[in-house]
Amino acid sequence: MRYYIIAGEASGDLHASNFAKSLIQLDIEAKLRGFGGERMQQAGVELVHHYRDTAFMGFWEVLKNIRKISLLLNKCKEDILRFKPDVIVLVDYPGFNLRIARWAKENNFKTCYYISPKLWAWNEKRVHTIKKYVDLMLCIFPFEVDFYKNYNFDVKFVGHPLIDALNETNTLKIEKNKIALLPGSRKQEIDSMTPLFLKIAEKYYSEKFIVAGISSMGKELYSNFNRRNIEIIWDDTPRVLKQSKAAIVNSGTATLEAALLNVPQMVCYKTSGLTYFIAKKLIKVKWISPVNIILNREAVKEFIQHDCVNGTLESELLSLLNNEVHRVKILNDYSELRQLLGSKGASMKAAKAVLGLLKS
Repeated sequence: MRYYIIAGEASGDLHASNFAKSLIQLDIEAKLRGFGGERMQQAGVELVHHYRDTAFMGFWEVLKNIRKISLLLNKCKEDILRFKPDVIVLVDYPGFNLRIARWAKENNFKTCYYISPKLWAWNEKRVHTIKKYVDLMLCIFPFEVDFYKNYNFDVKFVGHPLIDALNETNTLKIEKNKIALLPGSRKQEIDSMTPLFLKIAEKYYSEKFIVAGISSMGKELYSNFNRRNIEIIWDDTPRVLKQSKAAIVNSGTATLEAALLNVPQMVCYKTSGLTYFIAKKLIKVKWISPVNIILNREAVKEFIQHDCVNGTLESELLSLLNNEVHRVKILNDYSELRQLLGSKGASMKAAKAVLGLLKS
């Protein structure tokens, strides 16, 4: 069978790569091609386009790059027509992938959406687009099944693929004596968080800090982190977290990684003023961290936009480092989170579901 996979950021690349590995186990003649990153490429996907140049996040950022995105959509459609896949697998990245889903249906391609767009957070009406153009929806959060049921759309919960990814990492005991700094996986996120992280590292000069860097973004992007008490580890967030007694994390999949590896954390997020203003009007959920969204409470502290001031962050960091009651509470919340996310095997379940779609 021929599979076309589209992922548009680092976390999507990771999950798509594990999905691809499972697919190859089930279909030894599988031919895989698509958009993504080096992890997908290493897993056996013939890469057409790397996400590094087009991982835009935020309303203003997308608007500024609308021509580039339009050209990329056309490139993707043309490549799909040449490749003639049996199924197109869309991995998150909704601004791009929902457009591909509509086009794919109009051109008689089967579609599977792996990792649902966060419709429950904002722009809920997109569910009608998904019902119309997506043949199979695979969800990684348990509450998404009930969300779609409200719209009479049957979806499949496969569990969170991050559990599989972390199970594959080295399990050797490592001393936890550092503070992890996770600035994100997009250029604009890294640019935004770097000054804040540097100020904290300068104030706590006696502490050791460790940054999770993404080499494909360009190592020069992290040049300001070349300080005496800051180390950078490339392309291995689990290794960073396993050495850390606490973490300061830009919101996203990394917050789940920290939770699953039992690292007490705080979440920081900053974006452009316009994007923040629009998001405040549209987003319905109370929190931005997946940890808090899944647990439906603030298990880890969130500092968003103007709350990202040194004094407030420092107070929470000291609590993460020194307040044992606070640390234990966070770890207990992590234990509940793991139960909600389900057991391992999400990638294989997703691959089997896609094969089931093709057989049907």
